[in-house]
Amino acid sequence: MSMKRVLFVLFLGACAFGGGMTSVALAPRLETRVSAQPQATVGALAPTSDPVRPGDRFEIVARSISPAVVSVEATKPPAPSTAANAKNKPVEESGSGVIVRLPNRNGLYVLTNNHVIAQAKPEQISVNLADGRLLRPAQVWADPESDVAVLRLDAGDNLPTAPMGDSDRMRVGQWVLAVGSPFGLNQTVTHGIISARERGQVSLGSTIRIKDFLQTDAAINPGSSGGPLVNMDGEVIGLNTAIASQSGSNSGVAFSIPINLVKRVSIQLLDKGSVTRGYLGLQLAASFEPADALKLGLDRAQGAMIEVIYPDTPAAAAGLKGQDVILQIDGTPIRNENHLINMVSTMPAGQKIRLHVWRERKMMTVDAVVGDWNKAQNRFRTGQ
Repeated sequence: MSMKRVLFVLFLGACAFGGGMTSVALAPRLETRVSAQPQATVGALAPTSDPVRPGDRFEIVARSISPAVVSVEATKPPAPSTAANAKNKPVEESGSGVIVRLPNRNGLYVLTNNHVIAQAKPEQISVNLADGRLLRPAQVWADPESDVAVLRLDAGDNLPTAPMGDSDRMRVGQWVLAVGSPFGLNQTVTHGIISARERGQVSLGSTIRIKDFLQTDAAINPGSSGGPLVNMDGEVIGLNTAIASQSGSNSGVAFSIPINLVKRVSIQLLDKGSVTRGYLGLQLAASFEPADALKLGLDRAQGAMIEVIYPDTPAAAAGLKGQDVILQIDGTPIRNENHLINMVSTMPAGQKIRLHVWRERKMMTVDAVVGDWNKAQNRFRTGQ
């Protein structure tokens, strides 16, 4: 089936049901409560080489991680009034999250998706713990471009937390569990495998620009946004964010933000209040098909093809042109346009880079200096 025919659906929780209609449309919510002992911290489990049957291992991991998984509800400002609807009401949004300790930081934090809590103030957000307690976040940070949000909890250190793993080590075919609150059913656990890595050709709306997803076939549905994707050592390796579906419900293709990216974004949000990213100032082709590559004299559809160069940008200063195909940055092969966006975004402003560019059926090198995306994003929201 063509990807263009697939409807990519952001998990909009209660919004998907007309703002809080989940409880009306479904049977009574499953209120699974997991008691957490004071000072409880969920630790990584023993390596999966031990002789435990898969079903037993799933149970061990689920029991270990569930106390740190929360449901998140937010009341957002009403949408702008229209002639057809002059009295719009506030939007009730719901999703999931996971309590963690961030590296070299004191306190406890809930990781979730920005689209779950976007535009809501801390006093309009509630965090429902596994043991039934309700908390308000003391402070909220968010990065719309990666869809990551961080909520600081003022609850002492007596809450269970989940350990974070290394998403770079996850391989296709490895078992994972997804935990969250689909359709308001708290503490739901599903299982599957890592279906693919580094998925970026996913349409998720105008604000989400940094896309480097883990793909999984674990059953995920609206309301699971922000819930953890967990490996068989009981470590969080991703935040569940989106599904590919024609119906709006699970079809076995879901996407999670790798936890290594979540950690990098979270630390910058806490340190600076925003995420620093690099940019070049160019518009890339949305796709680079084999037919396009052959027309340009390339033997494979690899790299990122430039459509537009914006004036007064690092790309213009470097002499890049439309129809150029960027094949490498500092010796690293570029897989596609999304790979280039993510790679440049992680670079600091002022860094000098060397590009290998295919132009007029010849390879050439171009030197460029990375610019500051935060200063330029109002001009170049659709480019890089």
